[in-house]
This record gives sequence, structure tokens and C-alpha cells, in this order.
Amino acid sequence: MSVKLTKKTKDQAFWWWYNGNLTGFTHQHMQTFGFMCAMIPVIKELYKDDTHRLRSLKTYTPFFNTEPQIGSMVVGISVGLEEARANGHEEIDDEMINGIRAGLMGPLAGIGDSLIPGTYIPILLSIALGLSTDGSPLGAIFYAIVYIGTMTFFMKYIFDKGYELGGRAVDVVIGEQATAFRESMVMVGTIVIGSLAASWIGVSTALKFDLGTYYNAAGEQVANVLRLQDTLNGIFPNLLSLLTVLFTWYLMTKKKMSPITVMLILVVVALVGVLIGFFDPGLSY
Repeated sequence: MSVKLTKKTKDQAFWWWYNGNLTGFTHQHMQTFGFMCAMIPVIKELYKDDTHRLRSLKTYTPFFNTEPQIGSMVVGISVGLEEARANGHEEIDDEMINGIRAGLMGPLAGIGDSLIPGTYIPILLSIALGLSTDGSPLGAIFYAIVYIGTMTFFMKYIFDKGYELGGRAVDVVIGEQATAFRESMVMVGTIVIGSLAASWIGVSTALKFDLGTYYNAAGEQVANVLRLQDTLNGIFPNLLSLLTVLFTWYLMTKKKMSPITVMLILVVVALVGVLIGFFDPGLSY
């Protein structure tokens, strides 16, 4: 006998994500616990014994973080996949569910951050500021009503669409289509993460070498200084930034260090590098 989630349970999962996507937020886990909370009512209805409930809940312990509004689609997909798994589709396992979650959170974060905080919110705020002339509360009221109303509708709509996609998992994300889907999502996620790293990580060196002096065409004595950063830029621009990313990846994946430990190591390396004059404090961050 097939198991079908009630509308009440699906709505409850949505509202738990809507109100609690940052539950227990830390740099190490970010939205992991908020995601788990949203899945609790789903797991409780689908499975009647604690063993199956615990097994399913552990599926959602890996790290998760994305733009919260557009991220409701991932929650909806996971709800649909969990329902399909409860109905005996053995192809849907922890690896598949987490592969889709991990593959989607990066691209959706890039899209959501650029569209919502980067575009939609500034537009609403510009209108609200115009309505707030002479201290009028109309601007604040406008912003609160319009933002909450549109975001609630948007989040619920893509949550439901995500659930429909997850519910058709057998046809959409199993077999060859599953492999192609997951590989494409991983590829897009890799591109997005690479772009973010190139845009936000800037590490440069202040190291320079005094090679003496020389006389220019006007007969003036000029100091001959070799700046290491200029040489590196001529060979491989942003090389130190790339090495920083690879070093961080190595510590977290190969050495299994927690994000907090890695951040502390980077702080120490940066501090020592600035003190000995290797890093440029004006450009490194």
C-alpha cells in the first residue's frame, strides 16, 4: 500500500522551513538543522517505527546552506524524494538525496542571492524610501507587506513545484537521467563556487626585492625594485588566491578538519604573514 503525505504535513514542512531555516545556525552547520526540522513532520508521518525515522533523519545531517527563499525548492524536492523512498523505491537512497541537495544548493544560492538580496530587495527599499518622505511610516508598511507577501507566495510556489519533481523521482532522477542530472548540478555548482572564490578571495604578497639602482633616459637615478606580486600576476594572476582555496579544500577534505579549525588556521597564517611582511594587509582579506 502506497504512502501519501497529507497536505497538512507538507504545509507544516514548508512553514517549519519558512520560519526556521536558520535554526541553530553556526558557521559549521549553517542551515543543516533548519532543513532537518522541516523534514521532521514528513518523516514522522511516513515511518511508524523509530528505527526508520532515525535512519531517515540522519540523511539530512550533512552540511547544507543556500539562499533561504529559493532554497525552499530543495526542501520540496527532498520531501517528494522521501515520500518516494517510503513507498519502496530502493534507487532513492541517502546518496541520491544528498547528491541532489548538495548539487542544487550552490547554483540556487548564486541565483537567489543575485535576484533577491541583490536586486529585488534594493528595488523595494528604493520605493519604500521614496514613500517615507518627511518621516512617513508608509514606506516601512509598504516594504513589510509587499516583501512578506511576495516572498511567502514565491517560496510556497517553488516548494510545491519541488515536491512535484521529487514525487516523480522514478521518472526524473533515476537511472541515466539521474546520473546526467546529478553530474550537471555538480558541474554548475563547481562553476558557481569557482566564480565566488575568484570574486571574493584576494590574497597578495607585499614581498619585494631591492636590486639596486639604475639611471633612466633622463639621467635620473631610479631604484630598481622587484615586486613579487607583479611577477606572479605576469605568470598566473591571483595565484595566491587559488593556493589559498586549494589549501582550505585540502584541510577540510583530506585532513577532515572542521570549518572553525580551518578558519583559525587561516587567521594564524594571515597574522604571521602580515607580521613578517609577506602578505599585503591592504589587499588580503
